Amino acid sequence: MTLPRKYQISYEDTTVYHCYTRMVRGAFLMGKHHLTGKDYNHRRGWVEELILSLPAVFAIDVAAYAVMSNHLHVVLSVDVDKANAWSDLEVVEHWHQLFKGTEITQRFAKGEVLSGGEAFVLIKQVREYRSRLMDISWFMRCLNEPIARQANAEDKCTGRFWEGRFKCQALLDEAAVLACMAYVDLNPVRAKMANTPEESKHTSIQLRIKAALNGEQPQELLPFIGNERANQPKGLAVSVKDYFQLVDETGRVIRHDKRGSISESSLAIFERLNVPAENWLKIVNDFGKLFHGPVGHLQQHDKFCEHTNRVRRHFKQSCMLIDKS
Repeated sequence: MTLPRKYQISYEDTTVYHCYTRMVRGAFLMGKHHLTGKDYNHRRGWVEELILSLPAVFAIDVAAYAVMSNHLHVVLSVDVDKANAWSDLEVVEHWHQLFKGTEITQRFAKGEVLSGGEAFVLIKQVREYRSRLMDISWFMRCLNEPIARQANAEDKCTGRFWEGRFKCQALLDEAAVLACMAYVDLNPVRAKMANTPEESKHTSIQLRIKAALNGEQPQELLPFIGNERANQPKGLAVSVKDYFQLVDETGRVIRHDKRGSISESSLAIFERLNVPAENWLKIVNDFGKLFHGPVGHLQQHDKFCEHTNRVRRHFKQSCMLIDKS
C-alpha cells in the first residue's frame, strides 16, 4: 500500500527528494508505440519545457531530470527560506501564474483596498498558497496534469495518462543526492537510448553540458557550487567538472561496449562522501531497484524514520551500500 506523503517527506531532515512517475500501464505514450508504430517523442519536449518553467513559480529547484518514453524522473530541492521570504503580494502573483485564484486575491493583486473581513480571508489564502508553492505534491500536480490534458486532447480521448500517484523518496545526504542524480542522468544510457550523457535527449545532464560549453550553468537548474564552505550560495556542493567526470566514467562502465573505469579523482569524491567506492556502480546502476524509500547513511535514515513515525524501516539494508562507516 502506498504510504501517505507525511511518511515520505520531512523538511527537518532533508529538502531534496527524488520523484518519479510512469505512464498508465507502462505504455510508451511519450515514445514510439510498439503496436501502432505511432511516435509520441514530441511529448517529451512538452514535459521538459514544463519542468524547466515551474521553478520560476515555485520555491522548488530542479537538480536533475530525465524524461523517458514511458516514465519520468525529477530530483527536486525545496527552498523553504525563499518561500517564507516572499511578501504576500509576491505569493499571490506567483500563484496567479498557475491558477486564477479568488476574487479577493485578484483585487489584492490589482492594489485595490480590501475590507477588514476580506483582509482576514486574504491572510488565510496567502498562508495556504505559500505552503503550496513549496509543496512537492503541488509541483508534481502542476507538472503532470497539464501534460495529461494536452496528450488526451491530442489523442481525442479521456482517462488516465499517468499510472497514479507519483512516487517520492527522500535523499538524506549529499551522497544520496549525487547517486540519485547520476542514476537519473544516466537513464537513457542505461536504456541504450543514447551512447553518451551528452547525447541523452530531454535530460538535465545534456542541458548542463550544453551550458558548460559556453562556460555557464543552466539558470533553470540548481547550480553546482564546488566544495562546501562558509557563507556558500545555494547549490550542490561539488564542482561541475567533478560531476561531469563522475557521470561520464560511470556511464562508460555501465555501457559494456565502452572501455572505462573510475579515476583516482572520482575515488577522492567517494572518500569525501564516505561512500564505499566498490559499491558506487551498483548503487547508480540499480538505484531504482535497491531504494524504494529514504536513501542515505544509516544515521540519517534512522532520524528520518523517527521523525516520520515509521515503525518498519524498509530498505535499511540497501542503505548500508551507501554507508562506509
